[in-house]
Amino acid sequence: MKKIFRYLSFAFISTVLTATPSIAADQIAFYYPPFGEFTLSTQSLETFAKEGKITKDFAFYAERATPQQLAQLRELLQQKFKVTPTLVSQFSYSPLGEKVVQRLGELIQTDTQKNGFYAIRGALILAATDPEGLTVVNVLRRFPSNSVRINFTEGLQVVSNLTDLLKRRDALVAFIQREANAEAETAKIDFSKQPDLRSPGNFRFSKITLQLKDQTRDRRLPVDLYLPQGGQLGDKETRRQEDKEIRGQGGNLSPSSPLSPPTSFPLIVISHGVASDRFAFAYLAQHLASYGFAVAALEHPGSNAQRFQRYFAGLAGPPEPAELINRPLDVKFVLNELQRLEKSDPRMQGKLNFQQVGAFGHSYGGYTVFTLAGAKINFGQIRQDCNPNKSLNLSVFLQCRANELTPGNYSLKDDRIKAVFTVNPFVSSIFGESEVRQIKLPFMVVSGSQDIVTPAVPEQIRPFTWLGSKNKYLAVIENATHFTALAESTEDNGVLPVPPAFLGPPSKDAHSYLNALSVAFFETYLLNRPEYQVYLQPAYAKYISKAPLNLSFLQSLTAEQLTPFVNGAKK
Repeated sequence: MKKIFRYLSFAFISTVLTATPSIAADQIAFYYPPFGEFTLSTQSLETFAKEGKITKDFAFYAERATPQQLAQLRELLQQKFKVTPTLVSQFSYSPLGEKVVQRLGELIQTDTQKNGFYAIRGALILAATDPEGLTVVNVLRRFPSNSVRINFTEGLQVVSNLTDLLKRRDALVAFIQREANAEAETAKIDFSKQPDLRSPGNFRFSKITLQLKDQTRDRRLPVDLYLPQGGQLGDKETRRQEDKEIRGQGGNLSPSSPLSPPTSFPLIVISHGVASDRFAFAYLAQHLASYGFAVAALEHPGSNAQRFQRYFAGLAGPPEPAELINRPLDVKFVLNELQRLEKSDPRMQGKLNFQQVGAFGHSYGGYTVFTLAGAKINFGQIRQDCNPNKSLNLSVFLQCRANELTPGNYSLKDDRIKAVFTVNPFVSSIFGESEVRQIKLPFMVVSGSQDIVTPAVPEQIRPFTWLGSKNKYLAVIENATHFTALAESTEDNGVLPVPPAFLGPPSKDAHSYLNALSVAFFETYLLNRPEYQVYLQPAYAKYISKAPLNLSFLQSLTAEQLTPFVNGAKK
């Protein structure tokens, strides 16, 4: 029993330090009946962090850890967050930040065993004044209490749940990889002889920057429109027939260079994530434009990078719950304005096809395009999951902001959208199974196995099984994080304090996956070119996959297959 307790003690301390850089003062104390009270000095952790030395005080716990665990713990103790006191203050005093810190306070208490909310908030703000940056040790040194008492009973439950979730996630990712590899083995296609969709297409394109204003909602919406240049196009049936004739004569299909260049182009709208901007997926917009798609990358003013910069500087309030409604309305407004300009602006006159509109969204943008596809906010599910919110899923804190909205049947669906591509969306609580099942459009879901912001299993993999679409696809990128999909120059860490270690491996290969899969998906379901379906299968994903960002791809996954991995697991 003692051996188990000692191991759990170290596991819990490590997990708390990993998850929340805000613990004790001079010592960490926790009580575990019937063994009594145990303590660990702040100085021993500081010595270990700075010098790698294990003091007598720390040895009790260190002896029960592997060398790898100790190395990981030291790395976490040394991790610096370059944040300003204003930024920390703004977040911790916001409605969302208060809920996060209150949740931490249930685990990390003062020496009088009170919720540590105020102590944690004060310590974080003071630690942010350190010239070297906010670290775990800096927070420990500024915790306004002689000691911190860990709610050990609650903490062990958190450790148990988190460990269980991570094990289930890893097992499920491994299962998906096995299923995808087994399907890939049956394919007979030599992709080395097929056009490489990772390479740019043959269309030239220009970029038109628009500054749109929705007067009714007082929202300014910057939009970059990437517009292909092309000649006269015959009807689609003629184009498909010409492609068939080429293949029938022994030639290779060249999807990026149609025989009759179009003058009217299918349109794809891109919705970015929180604290991001319209440049986050410029690489993808340019790639799609090179294949003959017009792409409109917009900015959501209530949750873009500029808004967060002003918020963190104390010049604006926090993003409002109404942003959950405003974002899809932004997209609808942009489509309306483009339809108007397409008739009057010589630069785009007659060049946009609104019968062929697709949507791409990342993170908060993923939520956005789910609503445009027909999912409605499920206020019953929100009440169930958020009162109280005991989730270990960070995105649920954001989803629970819907609890502050006036319940209603908001009209957010846009029937112009015919196909949807999402990366790292959050949907579990704000929609739930009943709403996701209403979506019938062709749908692509991309997930990163190491995403700690919108975790893969509850936010993408499980909801994928709920989709009502007959044409749906799931791509899982091993070792990818929430930031892997973003353009390297705008990886949110310019606005949000994301340490480099949390960004994951270099993202070049993941970008090439998104480029290729998006071309194949939108060619198939916007232009009705079934010859592109050859790329929408596990064999192609295996062909382009590169370690460490290994790509797995499935065309089907059932709730029954997930049962061993999700039953009993909390969000």
